[in-house]
Amino acid sequence: AAWAIIQPFFTMVVFTLFFGTLGGFDKTVPVNYAIYTYAALVPWTFFANGLSQASNSLVGNSNLIKKVYFPRLVVPIAAVLSGVIDFVLAFVVLLGMMVYFQVAPTLNVVWLPLLLLLALVTALGVGLWLSALNVEFRDVRYVVPFLVQIWQFASPIAYPSSIVPAQWRAVYGLNPMVGVVEGFRWALLGTGDAPGVVVLVSTLAALALLASGAFYFRRMEKNFADVV
Repeated sequence: AAWAIIQPFFTMVVFTLFFGTLGGFDKTVPVNYAIYTYAALVPWTFFANGLSQASNSLVGNSNLIKKVYFPRLVVPIAAVLSGVIDFVLAFVVLLGMMVYFQVAPTLNVVWLPLLLLLALVTALGVGLWLSALNVEFRDVRYVVPFLVQIWQFASPIAYPSSIVPAQWRAVYGLNPMVGVVEGFRWALLGTGDAPGVVVLVSTLAALALLASGAFYFRRMEKNFADVV
């Protein structure tokens, strides 16, 4: 439980020092840079941990899969959902920071459950791909941390998406976590206009990941007990 708070908080401190103070991004955001970053790290950490847990979920539960028949899809889904409590704990810290920095939430907070669902769908979609691939190619689990780190810097967590040229922002939204991060900031901190187009593109991309991941997972499922 403590790690659920420490991980995003420590990352926020590092980002604030290097990207905010040294990189100058603290002058490009409309609110305090620390809370601007932390508001993005809360859903990001939920996504990243869910993805990581799901990717190794089949191999990690190999004994159960060999002995008991049940829908294998349950395993990566449970792995992603296991991070909900950690998300709630980190979100409570975020609310405390909003009180400290005197940032009032907007009425747009009603969109937060759907934005969290978007992060969950993205984590599950990619997690289905990676969990199935990890059964066949065991080295996949070593690639996941690098994938997560690259994805983090490809998402507007330490920097505002406004640095991306306007004509490319819809394309940038093909990264589903762009919609999640921008949506969270908009809903909680009131940063800028509603990221409607970006969230729409991100949602379509997330659904494509989920559909393709589920298709590949079900295609490989019959071999899991033999290979795992």
